[in-house]
Amino acid sequence: MDIDLIIASFPKLLGGALITLKLLSASMFFGILIGLFFAILRIKNNFLSKIAYGYSYVFRGTPLLVQIFIIYYGFAEIDLIRKTFLWEAFKEPYWCAIIAFALNTGAYTSEILRSAFETIKIGYIEAGKSLGISKKLIFYKIQIPIAIKQSLPAYGNEIILMLKGTSLASTVTLMDITGIAKYIISTTFKPIEVFIVAGSIYLFMTFIIHNVIKFLEKKYSFNN
Repeated sequence: MDIDLIIASFPKLLGGALITLKLLSASMFFGILIGLFFAILRIKNNFLSKIAYGYSYVFRGTPLLVQIFIIYYGFAEIDLIRKTFLWEAFKEPYWCAIIAFALNTGAYTSEILRSAFETIKIGYIEAGKSLGISKKLIFYKIQIPIAIKQSLPAYGNEIILMLKGTSLASTVTLMDITGIAKYIISTTFKPIEVFIVAGSIYLFMTFIIHNVIKFLEKKYSFNN
């Protein structure tokens, strides 16, 4: 075991953690917006709900790596995209990774929120109606907050899964934790030491996310 390499690799891999966190933050931000949008469509029980189900089925049923490759390599072959403003995003591996991650986590988030909406007790809705509150206001002020609170445990798992999923960004040349680890390994030919450090950084980040979600669960816990 090369202890010197472990010590030398740590600051370099820690620098890649910044890219990892940026990818995770942007992906989860756009992903929750996408997920909420499609979750709302799912509970409407109309034609749009079928479209939302199709989106969820495709992105949950195919590997994230395949989705990244299709967005990064596939869209570059479409002349129409290269002639529009969209090319500014699709020509950059950073934005391609975020688009793929956001669409993927959005699909899972939509299912998490949909199930949370369906478990809300009817009493909350009836209480709102009895006070003369409009259906729209009930949905935005009562149903959405309750659904978000109820989905915290499952959504916490999704954040952790997406954190680990960001390691796939290295396949499109991004120098995140895994990307830097691969580069160090290519020059030192010592994968064990490098991946021990990389894995430890991922584990620490997972520990932080887990405890933050656990804290939020306790803070907003209530019986519905």
